[in-house]
Amino acid sequence: MIKVIGLLTRRPHLSHEEFVHHWLHVHGPLARAVPGIRRYVQSHIIGTRTRPDLPETDVQVDGIAELWYDDLASYEAAARTPEMKRLTDDGALIISEIKTFLIEEKEIIPLK
Repeated sequence: MIKVIGLLTRRPHLSHEEFVHHWLHVHGPLARAVPGIRRYVQSHIIGTRTRPDLPETDVQVDGIAELWYDDLASYEAAARTPEMKRLTDDGALIISEIKTFLIEEKEIIPLK
């Protein structure tokens, strides 16, 4: 299983609520059309927590996107599709900054 995780920051002219609304109701449905995506999860930031023993980083994030693929080949094939281009073009309307990680997941506690 390969996951692509993106830390998303909204465009300055959008409120957090406007960003979330577009991301969920416009952008989210576009992901359904991309072949090869096994799972898509949007994590909407509702707050933060701090730890007294560690300093907090100065990262501004409005949401975390997770796209799951069977393998690297599936991810690469999906990236070349017109459906993915529509998805990324739409994302550019609401996202000002993104940091994306390609991840191989190692499950420690499985879902039950």
